[in-house]
Amino acid sequence: MSFNQGLSGLNGAAKNLDVIGNNIANASTVGFKSSRTEFGDVYAASLFGTGALDAGIGSKLVAVAQQFTQGGVSVTNNPLDVAISGNGFYRLSSNEGTSYTRNGQFHTDKDGYLMANTGEYVTGYTNLVLDANLNITAASDLDKIKIDLNDINATATSALDMVVNLDGTATDKTLAQVNAFTPTAIPQIYDFSTSVTVYDSLGSDHALTYYFTKYDDDADPTTGDSKWAVHAYLDGNLPADQLDLGTYDPALGVPTAGAPVYHTLAFTSSGSLIPSTASTENTSVPIAGAANLEIAMDFTGTTQFAGSSGINSLTQNGYQSGSLVGLAIEDSGIVFGRYSNGVSKPLQQLVLATFRNPQALIPLGDNQWVATFAAGSETINKPGEGVAGSLQSGAVEESNTDLTAELVDLIVAQRMYQANAQTISAQSAILQTLVNLR
Repeated sequence: MSFNQGLSGLNGAAKNLDVIGNNIANASTVGFKSSRTEFGDVYAASLFGTGALDAGIGSKLVAVAQQFTQGGVSVTNNPLDVAISGNGFYRLSSNEGTSYTRNGQFHTDKDGYLMANTGEYVTGYTNLVLDANLNITAASDLDKIKIDLNDINATATSALDMVVNLDGTATDKTLAQVNAFTPTAIPQIYDFSTSVTVYDSLGSDHALTYYFTKYDDDADPTTGDSKWAVHAYLDGNLPADQLDLGTYDPALGVPTAGAPVYHTLAFTSSGSLIPSTASTENTSVPIAGAANLEIAMDFTGTTQFAGSSGINSLTQNGYQSGSLVGLAIEDSGIVFGRYSNGVSKPLQQLVLATFRNPQALIPLGDNQWVATFAAGSETINKPGEGVAGSLQSGAVEESNTDLTAELVDLIVAQRMYQANAQTISAQSAILQTLVNLR
């Protein structure tokens, strides 16, 4: 009888209205993923199956399918807000176990733990191995992300990278002039100088000044086979302040007896630096009250072209002690601490989890899901790797609800409800007619 069809249609339409209403209600919920109702028709079962002329007995709800399409990204300028562009989920931990979310509205608690806005701990790689320049070389230990709120200790400069262009048209100096070099001599023979601040193990700053002098590599300055001598002075230009850079051209002999050794940069005829001359390290320099200062210097990328000499880049890895003044999360998921001494240091790294069948994840509410056997095992990715997607700091992923489409679907669902109610009304009228037969 049509009552069954109409009743099933009413139930289906009501469920469809529930899903549409939930989508509309969460149109402004960060990280929300909309759903859609999926229906199937129903036929009366018999021993030999349904007949070709069976009309069917209505419809049934097959699934409420989650739609994990990408939501829009909205900029918030909050450094701990992070949006995912891709298929990944943030991984959360609580006393109830592990859950997953797309809502990247994070904050820190009083102990420094990175928390979701619903109170769960955000997990990621908590052990970062850094090189001398604070670059990450390895990441491990999947655990709750905790930010070290303590001050950062002073670190002595141990590496200095300098890229400079040296004027290839400068006049060659003699070897005797280079060996007797002092920056205060008159006339001054150096062609270019620059200064950089370096730090000892106590965080005290020191001015390290470099002097570059172009010279001919044999006794005849007219041959044009030029090299550059690099002298360095720490905290002044007195002879006692000159650093022994520990390298020189053996073919030229050692400079004046007792004088520190300079470093020689050699170039090809095309102006490129010969790699074997790119690096050196000064002889250990005692610093009062601090550890001896030893700096590995790298001039890789330096060139010798016509034109004025100048610095292209200059970096060193030392710094004073400093206090944590802010946090930032990069697109790679690395949580950086910003300190009062100007240092930005990697602290932890967010991870993203992916699943082969995300539609099988069970929603918990609060923009969270839990894994199921049907969803498959989680795959842990660093942001930007695999299919997990990348992150955008200072932004959040908006709900993927298409409000215009939902309002249209709402009108259709309402009409379907009315139509199914009408079939019940029509069947009732027919039954009434049969009852009234005499």
